[in-house]
Amino acid sequence: MKTRAILILTLAGALRAADAGAGSPPPARITVDFLEPAGFTDLRERAWLENDSALYLPRLREHLEAKAKRFVPAGCTLAITFTDIDLAGDFEPWRGPRWDDVRVVRDLYPPRLALAFRVTDAEGKVMTQGRRELRDLAFLFKLPLAFPDDPLRHEKALLDDWLEQEFPRRRG
Repeated sequence: MKTRAILILTLAGALRAADAGAGSPPPARITVDFLEPAGFTDLRERAWLENDSALYLPRLREHLEAKAKRFVPAGCTLAITFTDIDLAGDFEPWRGPRWDDVRVVRDLYPPRLALAFRVTDAEGKVMTQGRRELRDLAFLFKLPLAFPDDPLRHEKALLDDWLEQEFPRRRG
């Protein structure tokens, strides 16, 4: 019984020491925020369905957090704040009441994303920052093969293009 108690206390102490040695988790390399999403052009609340912001914003955040890691150097942080989102397509209420929740995607309604970004190094010094209004007027001529059935495929492709242009890939 004594041996068992000593073994448990030893293990508990080792785990505590490992936790103390680990310190706090490393800060996220990518942060994505949405500034007043209720005012975004295309994220509206509907009484009978889950609102668009609860559906789409987490998906955009997850996509950017996963994708942008390849473009941000180790030790740096990229903070992205969306100030407006206008999804590809639009609602055409003149089609009748059955079309109230049908997003019609035509070249007339390109995706538009307004954002601000900042890249900081490990010491917090700003390396680059800016504001961008992303829009792709030829979005229907591109085939985003990575996400063919995703309702945000055009917006994700637009963000991917922006990352490629704004942050040239690191070699190696």
